[in-house]
Amino acid sequence: MQKSVRYNEGHALYLAFLARKEGTKRGFLSKKAAEASRWHEKWFALYQNVLFYFEGEQSGRPAGMYLLEGCSCERAPAPPRAGAGPGGARDALDKQYYFTVLFGHEGQKPLELRCEEEQDGKEWMEAIHQASYADILIEREVLMQKYIHLVQIVETEKIAANQLRHQLEDQDTEIERLKSEIIALNKTKERMRPYQSNQEDEDPDIKKIKKVQSFMRGWLCRRKWKTIVQDYICSPHAESMRKRNQIVFTMVEAESEYVHQLYILVNGFLRPLRMAASSKKPPISHDDVSSIFLNSETIMFLHEIFHQGLKARIANWPTLILADLFDILLPMLNIYQEFVRNHQYSLQVLANCKQNRDFDKLLKQYEANPACEGRMLETFLTYPMFQIPRYIITLHELLAHTPHEHVERKSLEFAKSKLEELSRIMHDEVSDTENIRKNLAIERMIVEGCDILLDTSQTFIRQGSLIQVPSVEKGKLSKVRLGSLSLKKEGERQCFLFTKHFLICTRSSGGKLHLLKTGGVLSLIECTLIEEPDASDDDSKGSGQVFGHLDFKIVVEPPDAAPFTVVLLAPSRQEKAAWTSDISQCVDNIRCNGLMTIVFEENSKVTVPHMIKSDARLHKDDTDICFSKTLNSCKVPQIRYASVERLLERLTDLRFLSIDFLNTFLHTYRIFTTAAVVLAKLSDIYKRPFTSIPVRSLELFFATSQNNRGEHLVDGKSPRLCRKFSSPPPLAVSRTSSPVRARKLSLTSPLNSRIGALDLTTSPASSSPTTTHSPAASPPPHTAVLESAPVDRAGVESSPAADATELSPCRSPSTPRHLRYRQPGGQTADSSHCSVSPASAFAIATAAAGHGSPPGFNNTDRICDKEFIIRRTATNRVLNVLRHWVSKHAQDFELNNELKMNVLNLLEEVLRDPDLLPQERKATANILRALSQDDQDDIHLKLEDIIQLTDCPKAECFETLSAMELAEQITLLDHIVFRSIPYEEFLGQGWMKPDKNERTPYIMRTSQHFNDMSNLVASQIMNYADVSSRANTIEKWVAVADICRCLHNYNGVLEITSALNRSAIYRLKKTWAKVSKQTKALMDKLQKTVSSEGRFKNLRETLKNCNPPAVPYLGMYLTDLAFIEEGTPNFTEEGLVNFSKMRMISHIVREIRQFQQTSYRIDHQPKVTQYLLDKALIIDEDTLYELSLKIEPRLPA
Repeated sequence: MQKSVRYNEGHALYLAFLARKEGTKRGFLSKKAAEASRWHEKWFALYQNVLFYFEGEQSGRPAGMYLLEGCSCERAPAPPRAGAGPGGARDALDKQYYFTVLFGHEGQKPLELRCEEEQDGKEWMEAIHQASYADILIEREVLMQKYIHLVQIVETEKIAANQLRHQLEDQDTEIERLKSEIIALNKTKERMRPYQSNQEDEDPDIKKIKKVQSFMRGWLCRRKWKTIVQDYICSPHAESMRKRNQIVFTMVEAESEYVHQLYILVNGFLRPLRMAASSKKPPISHDDVSSIFLNSETIMFLHEIFHQGLKARIANWPTLILADLFDILLPMLNIYQEFVRNHQYSLQVLANCKQNRDFDKLLKQYEANPACEGRMLETFLTYPMFQIPRYIITLHELLAHTPHEHVERKSLEFAKSKLEELSRIMHDEVSDTENIRKNLAIERMIVEGCDILLDTSQTFIRQGSLIQVPSVEKGKLSKVRLGSLSLKKEGERQCFLFTKHFLICTRSSGGKLHLLKTGGVLSLIECTLIEEPDASDDDSKGSGQVFGHLDFKIVVEPPDAAPFTVVLLAPSRQEKAAWTSDISQCVDNIRCNGLMTIVFEENSKVTVPHMIKSDARLHKDDTDICFSKTLNSCKVPQIRYASVERLLERLTDLRFLSIDFLNTFLHTYRIFTTAAVVLAKLSDIYKRPFTSIPVRSLELFFATSQNNRGEHLVDGKSPRLCRKFSSPPPLAVSRTSSPVRARKLSLTSPLNSRIGALDLTTSPASSSPTTTHSPAASPPPHTAVLESAPVDRAGVESSPAADATELSPCRSPSTPRHLRYRQPGGQTADSSHCSVSPASAFAIATAAAGHGSPPGFNNTDRICDKEFIIRRTATNRVLNVLRHWVSKHAQDFELNNELKMNVLNLLEEVLRDPDLLPQERKATANILRALSQDDQDDIHLKLEDIIQLTDCPKAECFETLSAMELAEQITLLDHIVFRSIPYEEFLGQGWMKPDKNERTPYIMRTSQHFNDMSNLVASQIMNYADVSSRANTIEKWVAVADICRCLHNYNGVLEITSALNRSAIYRLKKTWAKVSKQTKALMDKLQKTVSSEGRFKNLRETLKNCNPPAVPYLGMYLTDLAFIEEGTPNFTEEGLVNFSKMRMISHIVREIRQFQQTSYRIDHQPKVTQYLLDKALIIDEDTLYELSLKIEPRLPA
């Protein structure tokens, strides 16, 4: 018995469904029955080369199908009618159209069909003819015949060539023989007829010999030329020309694709939206259309012309002259500048327009166009951003394969230089708007908006979650507990730090941010940071015990409102140190600028801005420095390229210090210099501070005449005198005198931002020297005291000793109400008693602020000492840089003991300075304590500790662990591994070097941990033999991945999704068939979030909008760093440091460290981590695939 043929019925039903939906031809036909001459009406559908027929148009399952490949279709005559029927019926039958499908092999009966109309029948016949692939088969036969013919010709030519080769060899031998005979005959003839001329005709044999010689000369010449051509083909020049031509061909293809993208942008979006804007109810305005698509149409026309020129050059191949095309293109590329400058604004306008439902619906309709291939409008708007760099790369490759003597060499070099210049301008404009884009993104997140973020001078520093302690009465602070659930929930705040402001927001249940109604926007000019409370403050003692010294205070003294205090709690001491260091750095930066403004303007005829503007070294390019057009936070042009000496000079310039420059320098200095060189420069500035200010600035500084100072001394009420000390932002009072805090690094000055002109006619006792150098020594009592009022309603009080640091003898309109100066006798000093200029008074006021003057300091000797002011500012700068270095880059000192000892020696030398101010002495001691003792505040778990803790007596299995437990512990482990990476490993692409395990051990450990977790997920799925258990395991792991997403652990999401996409898991079709649709949809959503498409575009957007703690995918940042490292060199050809590259690297490293510093508040569960870190559960890749084939074997072909 013959077995029936098996076929894949499910796939056939699927093809039948496609035929019903998308068939080439569909309709009713009458089919002749095989057993009788009866016709049955069926509904036919043709899909590719398969013809399905159904019982009716609504039938879901086909009644049969025919494979049409190799068949033929022809018209058939109407069959004879057995009996004469009515006339109408005969006419109807005559009008019907009959055709037959012949299958061309025995055993298969023809298929006889008929339809009602002739036109329909012809269409069916044509469709069946196309589906039979008859034309393709005929063409194949023709090509096969040609191929066989060519093969025969080649074989014949080979045989003929071989025969000719043998003939030539024989002829060579014959020629040699004939030559010898000719020579002998010639000699014989010369002897026989020495005087007889050649009067007779040449011998026929000689003619034959000459013909053979002529043939041989031609053959030798051709062979020589053939050798020459073959040598040239193999030469480097020909190889270079081939590569050059290939670059040109690739450039034409890329340009064609780019023009097509611009065509879709203009015709698929711009022009339809223009028409929509002109409708009665426009979903978008014409202005918004112009803002979104600025210059898009012009760019398209420009590149269409350029593309046509390229195609015309290709038509003249192999002569490729391209330089003139770039000469035409270059003058018109300034439109790209406008496009780049407008790009981020266009995306912002587009985002705002998408909030309109009508516009969003219309845009999705345009994006659904098949020509868009699933790409969004934002993608098409981004394409022109990369075109200029693409041209530069192409020209660079062309020049690499263009000889120096080539006719186009100079023109191509000129075009490349012009494009690079344009690219630099575009890069500057993009960099200039980068900070604005970040500020606008945060501003859009705040529901109420925030006008201060529209200030272009605002630079984003950091963001994170802190807990705000509510205001309580004095003595009742102990009732508030850090572990209180209500405090964590109600007091949690999302905080943003900028160079000039500090924002405090609450987050609603919908994820929107709302500024606090009171104290939501804090101006850092009005703020005083208190990192640690004073030991004498009862409330501060209580808060330290309650909150574990995780709290810090910001005292705000607005000029038009009552002072108040904001108390914030950090999740850990490391985060507190990071927050307080950044806040203090910003405050010091603002107030140091204000201090120098006071000093320079009082001692010089020029102001500080004018001094900076007149200093050409700060903005004019030179042989050792090159500037960009972008200004930093101090309104000074950013450095693009510079020598190491100029970078160190900018680091120690006393007139200003940009926090973004300081962060970039400390992150990347090891690329172009060493820590010893940096420390030597700081030591030199401390010992010789006048070397930090250019000579021209010093001349301006000391240009004051004695007459001008005398005028100020005569009139103590001079408006200029009062204005100089009331308007600029001076340094704040530091209340961080507690010796308990090891990392207390606040370096501040005691002037308050609203203190007026200072009265220096105090009693001599107020300036009596202290008796000890120790910063922990108690200060002597003062005869001058301040009347103190409460700072805020919470009862934050300042003791008289503390308030003595804020002397304000002259009551200006901006002086705070809670500060009153009283003479020892109870009489209030009058401002008319002021007898010195504010610049000279600065030294005395600062010295008096620290509970007494330092030893060896005489007020009378220092009143007019300008050098003393510069030395104090230099000391302030050195301590400021050291504090930032020690607090944020402690790893430099942990790994380099020599550097640590040198810093300790420098700080001890600073402490021995007899003129050192008390607050400088206190800050120096704080840095010394932080540097000389081990950091015992690090309570974070390490992976090694967890591995040691996993020796539990009973191991948990996968079934007993919940998805929440798994997700939390995966997140904890991922963050521990991610946090342990030192930032030095991100420099120099060490993870791509042969010795990567030695150079970047922590990055390699992170990569290994990622692979181990992914292998664990795959291994756990393959451990089950039955389909249902595997499907349940997949659903559980997808749930774990979704919880990781909620915990912002995107590294964990990628670990799980990459495991599920492995070939060993992905091929299990029976298992995936059991997985629910909801799980598959959730997995698609997770994969879209962590997809690498568009350089992880979705993941970057998600990370930008999420709040730390979070665990990003490390590979995304390593890809960015590799792109920066490979695309730009560390040094220019002149040997200057590429500081623009350093700035880009620092930006990425800072983002990584932001996620490293914020830890999760997740309890460690050893039973779960023991399961996750168990290497015995992991199956290698080959075994996994073999097990997969065993579970679900391959289907037979």
